[in-house]
Formats: sequence, C-alpha cells, structure tokens
Amino acid sequence: QVQLVESGGGSVQAGGSRGLSCTPSGRAFRIFPIAWFRQAPGKDREFVGCIRCSGTSTYYADSVKDRFTISSDYAKNTLYLQMTSLKSEDTAVYYCAARSPSKVYSGIYSPDDYDYWGQGTPVTVSG
Repeated sequence: QVQLVESGGGSVQAGGSRGLSCTPSGRAFRIFPIAWFRQAPGKDREFVGCIRCSGTSTYYADSVKDRFTISSDYAKNTLYLQMTSLKSEDTAVYYCAARSPSKVYSGIYSPDDYDYWGQGTPVTVSG
C-alpha cells in the first residue's frame, strides 16, 4: 500500500520561511507525489500547488503565488514546498498528493483529482 510521508512542519513567525518535503513509502513504484494541499481548522482542503500535474507546468493557488515554490527531485522521488513570507492565514495542515499511473484525470485543483495522500504535517504561523 502506498503511503506518502510529509515532513518539515512546525511553528514559524509571520514573515518567516519553512520547507516541507514529501516522499512515498511502501510499494511506491511509479507513484510520484506532485501536489500540495492544505486544510485549516474548520475549512475544506484547498489546493496549494502542483508540479507536472498538467503537462510540464507548475501551478499555484493565487493565495500563495510568488511566496511558495514547489519543486521535485525525481531521483529521490521527493516533492518539496518552500514557503516564504508566511502569514497567519497560511496556518494549516499541509498534505502532499499523488495520482495513480493507470488513471486519466481531468483536473488538478480538486482533492478528487488525486488518489494518494499523506497524513499531513502541521504548519502554524504566529505573530
């Protein structure tokens, strides 16, 4: 069973930076994490960004554009999220997501467009 494992969460002051990473564990052949979502308390899970989720481009939510950067290391099968200029509204549990290699997906922004998830790593921005 494929499981994605996120790491790097924690507390940070507003205006600060934080980096997250995600890598699959278990039988992860051809499972490449490609997207980040987040979920704040009492809110729905929302799209943060994705890389190579539609062609070779990288997409970001407007709320994080120019502050967050998604990258990946194919050799390590690891997905990264570098967050800068953090705001209190960035406080959430951050999840990485991957797709099944045997399916075709029509979108990139909905959690329904992904099949594999991590358990999430919390990021708390204070100040």
